[in-house]
Amino acid sequence: MNRRTLERSAVVPAAPDAVWAVVGDFGALADWHPHVPPSTLEAGGDPAVPGTVRVFAVDGETVARERLLDRDATARSYRYTLLDPVMLPVHDYVATLAVRPHPEGAEVRWSAAYRGTDDVVPRVESVFGDGTYGTGLAALRARFTSSR
Repeated sequence: MNRRTLERSAVVPAAPDAVWAVVGDFGALADWHPHVPPSTLEAGGDPAVPGTVRVFAVDGETVARERLLDRDATARSYRYTLLDPVMLPVHDYVATLAVRPHPEGAEVRWSAAYRGTDDVVPRVESVFGDGTYGTGLAALRARFTSSR
């Protein structure tokens, strides 16, 4: 299995701190992402503390579990890993969500590195790249564009 990368980004017309205030809570992805089910934090975890696991469930069935690896509020970024991949056969999946200053406001970059076979890459690009990352970033941009 080869090491792969995936990345999507969007420029949001708002100050980086304002964007981070929306996306920086590891436990609140569903608050701004239209296609992600609400998550719960295992064992009453703290969304700012590495090691916390968020669980996404649909109709009571767990569809994804992710562990926060690190979070840096000053740098406006966090990294997490996908536990027990159920949707796609990927390994060592580590994603980063980061907000950086941009001349037009903020750039939000959602990226991942993972191990997978050649045949899984198009599915990862579609499911995670377009479906999760792209959809979420478009919704985030629309949220800040419509509030101007």
